[in-house]
Amino acid sequence: MSKQADGAAPKLQAFDMSAVDLAEGPFLHAQRMTEAYLLKLQPDRMLHNFRVNAGLKPKAPVYGGWESVDTWADINCHGHTLGHYLSACALAYRSTNDKRFKQRIEYIADELAACQKASSSGLVCAFPKGPALVEAHLRGEKITGVPWYTLHKIFAGLRDATLMAHSDTSRAVLLKFADWTVDATRPLSDAQFETMLDTEHGGMNEVFADLYSLTGNADYRRMAQRFSHKALLEPLAKGRDHLDGLHANTQVPKVVGFQRVYEVTGDARYNDAAEFFWRTVALTRSFATGGHGDNEHFFPMADFARHVFSPKASETCCQHNMLKLTRALFMHDPQAWYADYYERTLYNGILASQDPDSGMATYFQGARPGYMKLYHTPEDSFWCCTGTGMENHVKYRDSIYFHDVSSLYVNLFIPSTVRWQEQGVVLTQTTNFPESAGTRLKLQLDQPAEFTLKLRHPRWSKAAVVLVNGKDAARSSTPSSYVDVSRQWRSGDEIELQLIMEVATDSAPSAPDIVAFTYGPLVLAAALGREGLGEGSDIIVNERRIGKYNDSPFTPPQLRGDPDTVARSIRRGDTANEFLLVSADQKTVRLIPYYRIAHERYATYWQIEPPAG
Repeated sequence: MSKQADGAAPKLQAFDMSAVDLAEGPFLHAQRMTEAYLLKLQPDRMLHNFRVNAGLKPKAPVYGGWESVDTWADINCHGHTLGHYLSACALAYRSTNDKRFKQRIEYIADELAACQKASSSGLVCAFPKGPALVEAHLRGEKITGVPWYTLHKIFAGLRDATLMAHSDTSRAVLLKFADWTVDATRPLSDAQFETMLDTEHGGMNEVFADLYSLTGNADYRRMAQRFSHKALLEPLAKGRDHLDGLHANTQVPKVVGFQRVYEVTGDARYNDAAEFFWRTVALTRSFATGGHGDNEHFFPMADFARHVFSPKASETCCQHNMLKLTRALFMHDPQAWYADYYERTLYNGILASQDPDSGMATYFQGARPGYMKLYHTPEDSFWCCTGTGMENHVKYRDSIYFHDVSSLYVNLFIPSTVRWQEQGVVLTQTTNFPESAGTRLKLQLDQPAEFTLKLRHPRWSKAAVVLVNGKDAARSSTPSSYVDVSRQWRSGDEIELQLIMEVATDSAPSAPDIVAFTYGPLVLAAALGREGLGEGSDIIVNERRIGKYNDSPFTPPQLRGDPDTVARSIRRGDTANEFLLVSADQKTVRLIPYYRIAHERYATYWQIEPPAG
C-alpha cells in the first residue's frame, strides 16, 4: 500500500505473507482447519439478504444465528459475516496461493456488483429493512442496530480482496461503496457526524485511511478524519484513561484506525492516542491471557477480583483487534514489549480460541473455575467472534518477521521460512517452541551479505544466548529487548537462540492473592475433566441466547499458601509442558498450556488462601 508524502511512514516493513511459509506445528494445523471451514461455507447463503435488498432473487437460503432475519432482526448485524469471509479468503489466498479462495472472492465481488447495479446505488447491505436503517441513522434518528459496524466489515473485506487478491471487481465495488458513503454523509455537520459515532461503527476510519493511501483521493482522507470519534480520541491523546464502563470492542477498532490515520496524515495526536490506549489496555487492563473486559466492557481494575472469574471475560474479537493495533505500533516503534504482548495474546487468546478438532472458535474465554470453552456452530451462530475467527488463523505468518533496509527482526518462535528478496536471503526457523525454549535459524544466501539479525529476548526469559555456527556470538541479560548479531553472513550459517522458561505467577496489583500460573509466555490451565457435564443451560449475551453451557455446581481444587511458594512447588509431569500441582486437600492437579484445553473444564486463575494458622 503506497504512502502519502504528508503521512508518517513506519520504520519497519512487514514481509508479505506470500514470502513466509509455515512448517508443521499448532499454527499450521489451526490454519488448515480454518481453510477447510472457509471452503465448506456457501457464498450464496451469505449473499441471500444482499440480493433481497437489491431486488434480486436469492440463490440459497440464509444462514442462521446473527445472519438470520427472523431471529436477529433487531440487532442488524446481518451481512457482517460476508465481510469477514472476504477478508479471510483474501488472507488464505495470499498465504497459500490456493486459487479456490480467489474464485470465491471473485464470485462474491461479481454478486455485489450486480446488487449495486440492480439497486442503482453504491450501498450494499443485508439489513432486514434494507437501506432504511442507514438512512434513519444518517438523519439522526434513534435506531436499534449498528449499521456502520456491519458496513465496516464489508468495506474491510473488499479492501482485503483488492490488496491481497488483486481483485479488480472488488476494487470497483469498494470505490463505488466509498463514494456513496462520501455523498451520503456530506450533509452532516461535524457535530451531527460526531453524534452518529456514538453508535458502534467498527474501524470505518481505518478503511477510509486505507482508501486514501490506495487512491490519493482527498475525500477519503477527510472521511478517515471524520470517522475518528473525537470523544475517544481527545482524552486518549491527552493521556487520560476514561475507559471504565465503555464497550471494549467498540473502542479498539477505532484506535486501530487512529494509528492508520496518523500514517496518512502525520497528525501526532492520533499516534499519541493509539500509544496511550495500548499501554493502558495491554499493560494495566489485561488478564494473563492478553484478553480484557467482562461482558464485553472495560471495568475498573480496582475491581479486578469481582470480574476475573466471570464466564464472559476476554471477548476474542478484542484480542484480534488488539493484535492489529500492537502490530501497527510495533512497525513505527520496534520495541520488544510490543512483541511480548503479541506473543502472549497469540498463544493464550487466538490459538486458544479455536477448537482443534472442528476449527470452530470461541466468543468469550472466561476464567470461572470449572468453565468450559464454548465454540460457535458451523451454520447457526455467526457471532462477531466467528467472523474474526475466520481471519485469525489464516494470517499467523504476518507477524513472525519484520525488516528494515539492513535488519531482519525475528519476533516469534514459530517453525517457518521467510524469503527476504531484497537481500537475496532465505531464513528457515526450526523449533518445537514452546515445548522447549529457544529456536534455530539457518540462512541461505545468493551471495555473502552484511545485515543485522535482531532476535527477540522475551520478557519471560531472564537471559538469552546466541550461538552462530556453534560458537558464542552474543548474550543478553535484558529481558524484553533485542539481541543484535551483525556480521557478513554466508549461506549455510546456523544460529541458535537459547532461552529460559520458568513457572511464574501473574496477578493484578489490586488482587495479589488471585494468580494465574505461567510458563514462559504460556498460561497454564488446570485440566479438570468433564465431570458433571451434560446438555447445559442457555448462554446469554446482551440478552441473546448464543449457545449452551453446563453451569452445574463445580468445586475447583483449593490452593493455600504464598503464591510464589505455591508456584515453586509445581513440578513437571510426564509429557512436554505438563505440570503437576498439589492442592490444599492433597489432590494432584494437572496443568497444561491453556491453548491445548478444548473439551473439558478448566481453571486459569486461582484465589489462593492464606497459609493455615
